[in-house]
Amino acid sequence: MIRLLALTLLVAVTFCCLGRQSVDASEPSEKAVQEVAKIPNLVAFWVFGQEPGQPRTSVIEQGAYPLQEVGGPIERLEQGPYSGYSARLNGKQYFKIPYAETGKLNIAGPDAQVSMFAVVRITNLKQSRTIAGMWSEGKGANDDTGTRQYALLMNMPTYGGPNQLVPHISSEGGVSRRADGSAFPWCCDYAASPREVPTDKWCTLGFTYDGKYISAYINGVMDYRPLNPQKDKRTDPYFLTEGPLHQNRGMNPYYHGRGIFKYDAEKHAAMKPGGGSDFTVGARYAVGSMLGEATIGQFGGLAVFDRGLTAEEMMKLHLSANIDQMNESK
Repeated sequence: MIRLLALTLLVAVTFCCLGRQSVDASEPSEKAVQEVAKIPNLVAFWVFGQEPGQPRTSVIEQGAYPLQEVGGPIERLEQGPYSGYSARLNGKQYFKIPYAETGKLNIAGPDAQVSMFAVVRITNLKQSRTIAGMWSEGKGANDDTGTRQYALLMNMPTYGGPNQLVPHISSEGGVSRRADGSAFPWCCDYAASPREVPTDKWCTLGFTYDGKYISAYINGVMDYRPLNPQKDKRTDPYFLTEGPLHQNRGMNPYYHGRGIFKYDAEKHAAMKPGGGSDFTVGARYAVGSMLGEATIGQFGGLAVFDRGLTAEEMMKLHLSANIDQMNESK
């Protein structure tokens, strides 16, 4: 509550200093912050109001969870849905919380649930692939040393998802495995939205995982997408017969149902020498690099919940961001 009160005071002071009668998209919104904060099971909520060179801290009482800048001071722009500002990533920088400091963001275990919500303005989907998560992939295909947990990603065409929103969940940490234990070359457990991720405009992106299904949301809506095995490159029996009642897993929502990988140093140190994954924003460790698919764009808000949110709650989050007003002001 202390951090949320501090943000409320900052908002009030900012309004007084601005001396305006109306609120525009560059001004902070206490009401919008409260709309997000009142949704249960919120672990962290970043509004990116801090100046370059400063860690971006969560504004709720559960913990500060300071996001450390990597690659130098990250630019702050005077437009954003909650603090009135946003962080601008240039594809060579990102934020991180070291694994040892992830606390309740380290969402893992056989019964774990997670949801994520982001307000972003993305540029260049060929380069920009990562919103946020705890997702360390390793060095490439057939590398099982990864410590993947959960992530909100974009543009993954290998198993259907070109330019689309593709939230991932991993129960293995490394590559996905069929029921018989045989391995895929990659983690292939992700939902894929039918719509492409909007670019060069503000949008909200999110996902929910209720312990069974992964659902991708764009601008507050989970658009249903059935599996098309040939088009979606999912002809393997893993996708076709290992879903509920031996049916297919779907695409959006996508059936996972095996929990989230939990790193155990005693158990995994030898096979996964890189250790547990950091929580990162705007980049992830993939194909041996952190910056190969680092995101270019603005981040105006990011929230993580340790529960699978409802469709109604995801729409409330979307509406809190008021992206139409921000897009009109550009």
